[in-house]
Parts: sequence; C-alpha cells; structure tokens
Amino acid sequence: MTNRNDPDSGYANGMSLLQRYDRLLEMTTELVSTLELRSLLYMIVEAAKELTGSQAAALLLYNAQRNHLYFEAATDQLRVDDTLIAIPMDKSIAGWIFSNHQALLVEDTEAEPRFFRDTDLVTSTPARTILGIPLRTKEKTIGVIEAVNKLEGSFDNEDQRVLEALGAQAAIAIENSRLFRQSDLVAEMVHELRTPLSSLSAASHLLQRPELEEGQRSQIRETIFNEVQRLSELTTNFLELSRLESGRLRFEREPVHIEGLIRECMEILRPLADTEGIELNIDAGELLTPVIGDRSQLKRLLLNLINNAIKYNRRGGWVRVTLELEGITIILKVSDNGRGIPPEGLDKLFDRFYRVPDQEGRVVGTGLGLAIAKKITQNHGGIISVESEVGVGTTFCVELPIQED
Repeated sequence: MTNRNDPDSGYANGMSLLQRYDRLLEMTTELVSTLELRSLLYMIVEAAKELTGSQAAALLLYNAQRNHLYFEAATDQLRVDDTLIAIPMDKSIAGWIFSNHQALLVEDTEAEPRFFRDTDLVTSTPARTILGIPLRTKEKTIGVIEAVNKLEGSFDNEDQRVLEALGAQAAIAIENSRLFRQSDLVAEMVHELRTPLSSLSAASHLLQRPELEEGQRSQIRETIFNEVQRLSELTTNFLELSRLESGRLRFEREPVHIEGLIRECMEILRPLADTEGIELNIDAGELLTPVIGDRSQLKRLLLNLINNAIKYNRRGGWVRVTLELEGITIILKVSDNGRGIPPEGLDKLFDRFYRVPDQEGRVVGTGLGLAIAKKITQNHGGIISVESEVGVGTTFCVELPIQED
C-alpha cells in the first residue's frame, strides 16, 4: 500500500477531511482485494497511521474461546511474539472499546485507569494518547484499531470519523479473508473425506451379502475399523490445523525444558516402537536451557515427528532424537534409518493432505501431521526442515529460538 506519511510529520495533518476520505477510497480498493490475512492486517494498521497522522497504530482481534483481545499487527515492530500476549477485556482501553462498541479517545494514558500497563511489553512505541475504534461487521464486533500519539496537535472528531470509516471497511476485509481461508481448507477436507467414506460404503454393502465367507467378513470388519480410526484422526487433525491457521488457538508462554518433553513423548510412543522392534534413543548432552513457549503444542510437534519416524521406519530400525544449543537457538533433530523420502516428495512434505507414496501399503496417514508441525514451529518463531535419502533414512530438523534471561 502506498504510504505518503513522512516519518517526522503527519500526512493526514495537511489534508482536509474530504481529501482523507479520497485517500481512504484508494486504500479500500487494495484492502478488499487482499485475501492473505497477515498482509491485510499490516495494510490496515499502516492505513490507520497515515489517515490519522499518528506515530503508530495497532490492531487487536478478539478470541472468543479465551475472552481476550490479542495484538495481531502494529506499524512498529512488536517486541515479543504477539500471539502470546493477552489483553484483558476488563482492564484495558481496547477491552472497553470492544465491550462497549464505541470509539474512545484517551488524551493522557498515565491518568487513565483503563490503560493496560503491560502494553509496553508488546509495542515499541510508548502510548501517551490513544484514539481507538471497534472493528464491527453487521453481526458482531471482531476487534479494535488504535491510533497512538498524534504527531501534530491532538486527535479530533475528524480523526475519529475517518478511523471509523477505515474500520468499517477493514472489518469486512478481515471477515472475507477468514471466510476465504476456511472455504479453501474445508474444500480440501471434503475431498479427503471421500476416500474413507467410499471404503466404508463399499464395505458395508459387501457385509450384507449372505454368500460372503467368514474370513472375508472378518477382513471387511477390519477395513471398517481402520477407516473409522482414520476418519477420527483426520477430523481431529483438521480441527487442530484450522484453529492454528485461523489464529483461534493461542499459545501460552512458559519455560519448557525440551529434553524432558522428548523423554515424555518417547514413553508415550514406546509401545508402538516395541511392536515394530524399533529402538528409541535420545542424545541431549547437558542442555538445560528452556524454550519459552506452549508446552502442549511443543509436545504435539514432537509426537508428530517421532510418530512419523516410527511409522515410516523398517522393522528392527532405530529412531534417534538429538538436541544441542547453538548460540540462542536450540537445534532438535529427529532421525531414523527407515525407507526415506523420494526427492520429488520433499518439497511437498509440509503441504496439507500430502502423503508420501507408500508402495508397501503399510502406512495410512492423514497428511496433516507435518502441516501441523510446521505451523507450531512457525508460531514459536522457529524453522523446520527435512533431509532424506531413499533406503537410508530421514532427518527432520527443528530450530527454536530461546529467550535469554
């Protein structure tokens, strides 16, 4: 989006209200044509900053499950992972704006009891004055936009009117982006459901035939059981991924000792490994530095990677998890000596619903586990990659930043 804001002077201060509305029309065209949510949110806060002549602007979205607002975008760099900081509804300016569905001008945050002091932990611009408006669609309020620190003079009615006009367009654009993302994912899910549903339909039909031998009936019953299990896993993973991608699943912040978590995951999966005769090992050295993150989600990440290493291994093989610290990054590797992944499959491995072709027919997965692992890694500020050689084995590498004291 074109930004006419000089860093040292407010572009909006030199325009009439009509000129600002004219500029808003230009911006709206770009907003409604942007369906990638993250890009859209940053376009909105840049527009809010420009149109109000502010030092900074921020956008918060509401999470109904947690009953909190969360910073999703800001014109200044956020100091910490914004997905981890909750803004309370009852003790914040944004919470008041959201709950009352009204704009609010705070001319002195130091004297304002509703000002949430921990906001300074999130944004890099200390707020002296704030003009905030609710993001409303026809049906509901979905969040708040705040313009921070007027560069020249004070926020006035014209600033509020133009910010409200932007908010009306922004709310529509955000909802459109969310619907587009959901419809895309749902379409993929429906496509994936067809295969197990077809198998169940065919198996159920065959069971009704009286001439079927008992051995065949037993085999069909086993097919039905396996397909039901697959459907259950598919729907569970689908819901998990949709929450991760929509931003509705929020991460908690706590110190997590990865070595202990690895050992816990190995014990959970040991019965599966023993069934296949696969040896589980860990090499963690003396690593005591924790990661600041969500323990349950990091556990999900590890379970996915170790479970895959077991399932796609060969009987009598091994799975090894290594852990080391490089600077301020923890390097976690999950290696196996299994069948390996063909080169043509490596680029697609983290795509939703992609499954490595299994010529032996031993493994039936959902194709969502690695997509979930990638999203969890990204939401912790990390990177996940893979190296593999057919007939030799596979190594997944997860790089996670730590937070130093």
